[in-house]
Amino acid sequence: MSLRPKSKNSIELQPLGQDRNEETHNLIEKPIQSPPSTLSQALASTAHLANLLPTGTVLAFQLLVPVFTNNGSCDTITRPLSLFLLTILAVSCFLACFTDSFRSPDGKLHYGIATLHGLWLFEGDIIEDKDNSMEKYKVRFIDCMHAFMSVLVFVSIALRDKNVVSCFYPLPEHETKEVLDIVPLGIGVLCGLLFVLFPTKRHGVGYPVTN
Repeated sequence: MSLRPKSKNSIELQPLGQDRNEETHNLIEKPIQSPPSTLSQALASTAHLANLLPTGTVLAFQLLVPVFTNNGSCDTITRPLSLFLLTILAVSCFLACFTDSFRSPDGKLHYGIATLHGLWLFEGDIIEDKDNSMEKYKVRFIDCMHAFMSVLVFVSIALRDKNVVSCFYPLPEHETKEVLDIVPLGIGVLCGLLFVLFPTKRHGVGYPVTN
């Protein structure tokens, strides 16, 4: 029997199952990214609810609530004071939706509150309305809608704050805890959706001002 050297042009055959094993190994190595769940999207949307409220109200809430509630350890004195603070902040959210601003021909920025007849300026200056341009600042139904939703958004944010919950519900029952976990989240998501569907053109106190 003669031994012949292998030709350079000869092809080495590999097992058929080797390619399939390599492909399967590559598929296993690649992590499969699952789409975000509905709950995570809802939580992400509620995290940005504070952007729908006046900046000053949000800042006052973040600074004063820990002090008024004594970091969640309320007593007979701090509990009414905390409730009074939350009421004042909720009223400020409501009234801020009726404020607006505009620039006069001299470039000065004026703030005021919308009325049934136009815009009442805070500084008391009288602006001549020659072309009835102040008519667009009248109170409209969408202003009342935004004011009501702003209060609901503030309430939902307050009920998600641990200091507020610990102050008014130090030892909540199981049903109460479920309500505190579900209702503020639902209100926040619903109001956030309505804010997107029905935006406002006002740029009042505590909101960004455009030229």
